[in-house]
Amino acid sequence: MSRADFHVHTPLCHHASGWPVEFARRAVELGLEELGFADHNPMPAPFDDWRMDLADLPRYLDAVAEARALFPQLPIRLGLECDYLPGREKWIEELAGMAPWDFFIGSVHYLPEGWDVDNPKHLARHSGNAEEIWQSYWLTYQRCIRSGLFDFVGHPDLPKKFGYRPDGDLRRFYEPSIQALADTGLAFEINTAGLRKPCREAYPAVPFLQLARTAGVPVLINSDAHAVDELGSHFGDATALALEAGYTEVARFTQRQRRMVPLAPTAAGSA
Repeated sequence: MSRADFHVHTPLCHHASGWPVEFARRAVELGLEELGFADHNPMPAPFDDWRMDLADLPRYLDAVAEARALFPQLPIRLGLECDYLPGREKWIEELAGMAPWDFFIGSVHYLPEGWDVDNPKHLARHSGNAEEIWQSYWLTYQRCIRSGLFDFVGHPDLPKKFGYRPDGDLRRFYEPSIQALADTGLAFEINTAGLRKPCREAYPAVPFLQLARTAGVPVLINSDAHAVDELGSHFGDATALALEAGYTEVARFTQRQRRMVPLAPTAAGSA
């Protein structure tokens, strides 16, 4: 079966609602078989206003432990969504030793130019600059994949969030990252949050998904939920995309070890 969600945030990242206990209760209602929390990783010093503070890491661990205790029938996995920032790889290595993690998601939000590509406050930067933004983003994404720091990578084509895409065949951006995934054996996610954003399309686009399947790259299906009612959202649609691309299995993680389970159809639009 394929009903698991390994990309769920908590209020500790300062832009989400719903504590692990609330998400776990909803996961049981939805019939999810596993639940994975992946709040935005803390940094050793103040960095931005949309991630967990380092001082709140013990609170995060306690909140996940509370959910595990109250819902013992639901396997709950402990993870982080970690920003890949070139030159700061050592911090991710340090974080890896701070708790018994089940998985790390590698994500690129920040371009080397120093701004977070999916932040609405930078919306004006996207107009007329899609080609340059995508070039910068995908080069960084390749470095993220090849860093060896992560168990899977998140929302591959995030720069399309506001609907801006370069002209032409976008496979020129996808193919080097898919090659990096194939070379490293790393998985990626179908992230349904894009269906809730202006782009109105899951991350990644169908051509990326098709190329990744041809290359034998493993996949997960996640919601990137920042609220309880987003948990498992559009899983039916994402499952249909994966099946149409030829996927028959999805990945899950425990103690940073991947295993594969069968991918089963789900009603469109449902969890």
